[in-house]
Amino acid sequence: MFALNFNNTLMHIFYGKVALIAYLKTIKTANSTIGFVPTMGALHQGHLALMQRSIKENDDTVVSIFVNPTQFNNPEDLEKYPRTLEEDVKKMRNLSDKIILYAPSVEDIYEGHTVSQDFDFDGLENQMEGKFRPGHFNGVGTIVKRLFEIVTPTNAYFGEKDFQQLQIVKKMVEKNHMPVHVVGCPIFREDNQLAMSSRNERLTSEERKKASIIYKTLLQAQEIFAKESPEATIEFVQNAFKDNEMFELEYFVIADESTLLPIDHKSKDKKYRAFIAVFVNSIRLIDTISLN
Repeated sequence: MFALNFNNTLMHIFYGKVALIAYLKTIKTANSTIGFVPTMGALHQGHLALMQRSIKENDDTVVSIFVNPTQFNNPEDLEKYPRTLEEDVKKMRNLSDKIILYAPSVEDIYEGHTVSQDFDFDGLENQMEGKFRPGHFNGVGTIVKRLFEIVTPTNAYFGEKDFQQLQIVKKMVEKNHMPVHVVGCPIFREDNQLAMSSRNERLTSEERKKASIIYKTLLQAQEIFAKESPEATIEFVQNAFKDNEMFELEYFVIADESTLLPIDHKSKDKKYRAFIAVFVNSIRLIDTISLN
């Protein structure tokens, strides 16, 4: 454990789980709560909003920064994922001096066995991201389960941009009988409404500006879906990207919000959500919107 002091503001940083677990035991009481925000670093305002909510709703807040290798099916994406620990620490310190940071190594997490556990998420893992990124959600389940076991949080906070991931984490907690309340939080967006993501830092200024097309298209799809069929909505989105040289549509799916299964017709008593993944050169951006 290290206590870093920036401008006389003390912050506890742990690089090993043994020291973190020992420290958490000293601050826990029978009635205290621990909030947890797992991240892969390269922090943006969306991450900080999760931390703010955790600080507000809990006695203590732990944040993890760990670029998890088992959830990347593309080695190049893992290699290029931004790692900005020093800048991340400054952002957290400006937010609060009470955040406890866990920034482990791969060895500390996986102890020489960097492989994913196999999970059954009742089919949630086979749609959208799971379909296009084989093994991704086994990697997500493995690291989140391990972090929950280390931190033992009362509440854990996740952004709704990764809505499929949010549903899968909830399912993992349910099936493993883990005493963690998983909290979904609204998507934070840039000024042009691009969903905030650490990957946005890899975009050029022109790409970042023009990426506003993603959310604009989702808003238009929302309007079309209210009046027309799922098929017509999907066709509209596909056409919106068809002749765009800068962006390549990987998928656009309209799914039942609870099962994540694609739909071909609408029912009045169900909630629906649109999911989209778009490539800008080799940079992959995702977004989602409720259609109800």
